[in-house]
Amino acid sequence: MVDKPIIQYVVDEAIEAGIEHLVFVTGRNKHVIEDYFDIHFELEQTLKERAKKAEITLLQQQLPKAGTVSFTRQQEPLGLGHAVWCAREIVGDEPFALLLPDMIMKGEKGCMKGMIDLYGQSGGNIIAVEECAPDQAHKYGIVGVGEAIGDGFRITGMVEKPAKGTAPSNFFINGRYILQPEIFKILETQERGAGNEIQLTDGMLKLLKEQDFAGYHFRGATYDCGAKDGFILANVAFALERADIRPTVEGGFKELLAGLK
Repeated sequence: MVDKPIIQYVVDEAIEAGIEHLVFVTGRNKHVIEDYFDIHFELEQTLKERAKKAEITLLQQQLPKAGTVSFTRQQEPLGLGHAVWCAREIVGDEPFALLLPDMIMKGEKGCMKGMIDLYGQSGGNIIAVEECAPDQAHKYGIVGVGEAIGDGFRITGMVEKPAKGTAPSNFFINGRYILQPEIFKILETQERGAGNEIQLTDGMLKLLKEQDFAGYHFRGATYDCGAKDGFILANVAFALERADIRPTVEGGFKELLAGLK
């Protein structure tokens, strides 16, 4: 997106929030992700020979420190819940953050940073949520709203794509979580749900009966880069924030919009 891989934006968000170890759950033919987070000797050597100091610095800044990245394989596409379960041995018996890499956040404060701040107040499990138009709630995973806490509220329930007019609120789950390790035991025996997949939401509903959940109200924009329109909008939004390319990009977009009929 613009000039760096989408996954780099998610990694930057995690590191900004203080995440010390990154765990990637990948699938077949995704080895390029692992290669991306490795040292590129040939590229660095070429940049050095051409005295590209700024590019070398940027490359080094984007590379996580040695020993802070792990990879595991989801051998079957059995859903998000199954992907999370695949990381159980690496994560171990401690709370962890989950960031869906196709969901890109843009706001004054990093979404995960805000979630960790809220976690310091509430403990338990945290789910990032945003508001949608009430008549659009049937398209999303929706949470029930309880008492206010910090920049969020206690979650009283969750429902995946409720029937029109039945949603408990207009706060939808946007792809960021902080979960307790007990979720792994639940996912281990979780039956398949929607789409014949092991759904994380089903597992969280079971955990909700035993532990507290809070919703962090993210105030910003979320772009679903797994969808064509979201990917295009994200590129536009982030390009316009770049001082080095904004004048050209902004002028070009204005011309395109003026030409619409």
